[in-house]
Amino acid sequence: MNLVIQSLAPIAETHFKPLVGLARGARATPLDAHTLRIEEANPSQRADLDVYCGTHRLDYAFIEPGRQLRDFGLVAMDMDSTLITIECIDEIADFCGLKAEVAAITEASMRGEIRDFSESLTRRVALLEGLGASALERVYEERLQLSPGAERMLAGAKAAGLKTLLVSGGFTFFTEKLKARLGLDFARANTLEIVDGKLTGRVTGEIVDADVKARTLRETCAQLGIEPKRAIAIGDGSNDLKMMAEAGLSVAFRAKPVVREAASVAFNFVGLDGLLRLF
Repeated sequence: MNLVIQSLAPIAETHFKPLVGLARGARATPLDAHTLRIEEANPSQRADLDVYCGTHRLDYAFIEPGRQLRDFGLVAMDMDSTLITIECIDEIADFCGLKAEVAAITEASMRGEIRDFSESLTRRVALLEGLGASALERVYEERLQLSPGAERMLAGAKAAGLKTLLVSGGFTFFTEKLKARLGLDFARANTLEIVDGKLTGRVTGEIVDADVKARTLRETCAQLGIEPKRAIAIGDGSNDLKMMAEAGLSVAFRAKPVVREAASVAFNFVGLDGLLRLF
């Protein structure tokens, strides 16, 4: 396998020899100042590499030689804390003074400590009852930011011929705005019920949980005429695991431990554009 090492800061040459040794690889080739490829690396060395790379704030990934981004046909992304830096529901809750309570439930859900995502979402949304819908616009305008490297990753994926899917346990208010802003091909999320300009504390329609995320990936691949193994799935929370398991390559982005352990690749330090440097 090729081992691709990435860093936000330039990778010092002093890392080359230790990394080749730890990977039991053949040679190290710098691809740019922030990326190093080690050929003929041994995937059984993950545990040692994990310690070294974590200590030095390096991200690593084992990739099959010759694999290219254009081999894939779809990149599917979670929204909250993945494509964007915030959890929208936590920020909405801040406008009714309940951010701490809602964020605690969100964190437990994303870590996999609350097994039923639908129940978790229902509990959190219920706390928003009576809040003016204008809070949604304020969250989008004042607090929502794209994750580092998001636009560059999307541009690279599109240039390689991949379609893009945003699939979120969050809300259509945000996914539809991001779909239009970023030129995404597909989006799916939950719809907050609004009556007389206020949130009712309910969502309408089927809740987008882990199973629905996985099904949406499969259905989108079928629509594109490709196998799910030609999809890349990027996420950070436990409700992304089933979607990530369907894909041919899964990326844990600034993710919870349960997600990092299950994913093909984990980006703990670099931006989303680290995906492009793998190939």
